[in-house]
Amino acid sequence: MLSAYIAKAVEKALYEKMENGLFFATIPGFKGLWAEGKTVEAARRELIETLEDWLLLAIRFGDDVPVIGGINLNKVGRHAKANQPA
Repeated sequence: MLSAYIAKAVEKALYEKMENGLFFATIPGFKGLWAEGKTVEAARRELIETLEDWLLLAIRFGDDVPVIGGINLNKVGRHAKANQPA
C-alpha cells in the first residue's frame, strides 16, 4: 500500500529548472516536501526518498497526510478529506 501511495503521489510532482541549473521538485499538498537534483530524474529519485521519510515521520507523530488516489494512510476518522478522491 505504501509503494502504491508513493507512486500515485509522485505522479502529481511538479518540476522546475532553477537558475543554478538544478531541478526543483515538489508535490502539491505535501507541505515542506521538496527535493532537487541535477536532472529531472535525479530530482524525482530524491523526491521519492524524501517522501518516504516525510511519510514515516508524519505517521509516527500522528500527523495527517493527504489522501492520494483513494489511498488513506491516516487513522480512520482523523482526516476530513478521507472520502474525497485526490
